[in-house]
Amino acid sequence: MSDVKGAGMGGALGREAAERDAADVLRAKRAEFALADKVVYLDGNSLGALPGAVSARIADVIGREWGQLGIRSWTESGWWSAPERIGDRIGALVGAAPGQVVVGDSTSVNVFKAVVAAVRIAREQAPGRDEVLVDAATFPTDGYVAESAARMTGCHVRAVPAAELAGEAGPRTAAVLANHVDYRTGRLHDLPALTAAAHGAGARVVADLCHSAGALPVELDAWGVDFAVGCTYKYLNGGPGSPAYLHVRRELQPRFDSPLPGWNSHADPFAMSPAYAPAEGAARGRVGTPEILSLLALDTALDVWEGVSLADVRAKSLALTDFFLRCVEEYVPGGRVESVTPVAHAERGSQVALCCSGAGAVMEELIRRGVVGDFRPPDVLRFGFTPLYTGFADAERAARVLAEVLAEMPAEVPAP
Repeated sequence: MSDVKGAGMGGALGREAAERDAADVLRAKRAEFALADKVVYLDGNSLGALPGAVSARIADVIGREWGQLGIRSWTESGWWSAPERIGDRIGALVGAAPGQVVVGDSTSVNVFKAVVAAVRIAREQAPGRDEVLVDAATFPTDGYVAESAARMTGCHVRAVPAAELAGEAGPRTAAVLANHVDYRTGRLHDLPALTAAAHGAGARVVADLCHSAGALPVELDAWGVDFAVGCTYKYLNGGPGSPAYLHVRRELQPRFDSPLPGWNSHADPFAMSPAYAPAEGAARGRVGTPEILSLLALDTALDVWEGVSLADVRAKSLALTDFFLRCVEEYVPGGRVESVTPVAHAERGSQVALCCSGAGAVMEELIRRGVVGDFRPPDVLRFGFTPLYTGFADAERAARVLAEVLAEMPAEVPAP
């Protein structure tokens, strides 16, 4: 410990953390989550913590709705309408008025639906558009799906740095697939400006909100975003593998031509007609039978948002990440880590990413000592700050334990 910068450190920053936690307007929300004792959980940007009410809800869904009511629950328990009803709850968190979000399938499947539909709509006025722009540093699956969607529609994918997407959209661009927040660095991109630029070029926008929904205010209606997709197991705490969502802007819904039509998106599903006729509204984004157990777990998980202001969430997120970076600067031996998360609030999501030699081994030891984050090869430690249950004392302890781990490890740590 004697080699740790600022040894004997817990004092001033520890006291500040306690004071800030006491004044936190969201502090009561922490009690609504099932959090392991003596563990600092900073991986909510990968898998959110369990809201405590979910266990009882799922027990009731299995034992009563499925076990006793059986098939009657499709109507009596509201299973059939759950994708749209829960979609509206998510819509309220991403600035979308009711009737524009449907829950179901995975993020990858919804990216495919959205990109193909965006290309088809863009080509209605300009059939020659044959380009899909993608962030060069996008989450890999988004890139894979974009390539497949492009092949299906006779387009090609052009990958460019996220900061250049707006300027690169042109007369050949049909769709722009963009991440609101970079999964690796936590950088927040200017989605409103990108949307305006893409529309100015006649292109359509598909936004991936996986790392922003539930972490910061999103205003899909105000920004005019055409399509948006996102998972629900990160900041929305829906549980592992919980269904994703698809947003289709209201004005585009009559023109939304899904590449995956299914009986659940038919205008009259139980007619069992051999000819497909798409449903009206967001239901057009459905495909097959809804994932009821995980869907209803998500429904209860969303209860934690009742009475929560996203402005308060954003303010706390920025305060937490600022404070964590201060603690890292104070505690961690010089030169051992470097933040790749932007300092400017307007460019930061709700995570801090630190470049660190031997990041895999470092994170493994952090987790062993009760600080749970994750890493991305080759050298990035990721710490996700979920304002509903993460406190300032958590941030201070995480930085302190990181300093202890690095002080005990050689500067050049081999990858595990």
